Amino acid sequence: MRKKRMLINWFCLLGVFQLLFYLLHDVIGALNYPGYNWLNQAVSDLTSADAPSRFIAGSLSNIYALFSVLSMSMLSIIIQENKVRAIRIGIHLFTLMIWISAIGYTLFPLSKSGYAGTFQDIMHLYVITILVVLLSIISLVFIIVGGFKSQGKDKYLAITACLALIMMFVGAIGSGVLAGKKGFGILERFSTYSAVVFGSILSIYGFNVRVGKKDLVKP
Repeated sequence: MRKKRMLINWFCLLGVFQLLFYLLHDVIGALNYPGYNWLNQAVSDLTSADAPSRFIAGSLSNIYALFSVLSMSMLSIIIQENKVRAIRIGIHLFTLMIWISAIGYTLFPLSKSGYAGTFQDIMHLYVITILVVLLSIISLVFIIVGGFKSQGKDKYLAITACLALIMMFVGAIGSGVLAGKKGFGILERFSTYSAVVFGSILSIYGFNVRVGKKDLVKP
């Protein structure tokens, strides 16, 4: 069967727009938060329960989450025909991370800017965030290994995954050192944007994977 782009490929492309809405939630949210300092404050402060920007930033963040979940879920279906097992596992884990992020951060926003020590703050920082970070790192490692094992087009996934992983570590380590200090906001965004940008790269990858109807019903 001749393979061509199908509707599922176009759904993958929603991942390009998720980057736009994540950026908008950051920029427009900050504009609607008097006194917000993106150099020193985390992105999650914009959607905290007491943030003046919560409604507008939260709305844009929800659109980002919807687009990212749809895009990665479609990619997880398409990727079944990829012969490299490590790439398949990596993308499935990245998709799981996106689902946990979308549901977890919606259910447990910070109770206030910073950290107030409430139950939802603990869930936000020590459960959801840890799960998201661990799954991001593990999924990227699988994609790196699989990408370098594969021949041709999948190698660029390995290279971009390497860059995303480096940025993630720089952001995590740097923001940990500078927690609550000047420059924290910049380094924290290294981590968050690395995952969002890589998600957009995966969406373009999914858009370019040609599938036939029979490929989508393979066991």
